[in-house]
Amino acid sequence: MWKLAGLGVGAVMLGLSAQAQDGHDVYGTFLTEAKTSTVTIEDCGNGTPCGRVSWIDPEAMEPGMTPETALTKSGEPVLGLLMLQGFDKKRKDWRGGTIYDPENDKSYASRLKRLDDGRLQVKGCIGPICQTEVWEVAPEAIQASTSATN
Repeated sequence: MWKLAGLGVGAVMLGLSAQAQDGHDVYGTFLTEAKTSTVTIEDCGNGTPCGRVSWIDPEAMEPGMTPETALTKSGEPVLGLLMLQGFDKKRKDWRGGTIYDPENDKSYASRLKRLDDGRLQVKGCIGPICQTEVWEVAPEAIQASTSATN
């Protein structure tokens, strides 16, 4: 009888570990660390993730600016901007891609990984030195407003 109970506990434990986040499941809408914008990550069409700016907090804008009129330094609209692309699937995460920073008009090497708690780890790197941000899943109200504008 105890052997069967032990097998049942083992099966439950296996089920719990299977529920942990897959580091490759980076798709969804995420609130950036500064909480002033969201990035929606979808399949690029080839099985790899692409991320676009999908919402900008109007309260974070400079006077006279709106999310719809915000431009990068190179003059491109920020809303809808492709900022994550070119990733390769590795063992535990996505690597080899780039992240574009519209504030300084530069792209950096990037890595993406979904954490066990559902948040997204985003790394931007220059050579071996990386800066890490952790993005939270965007609240439902923001996600609803991004789908209404897309």
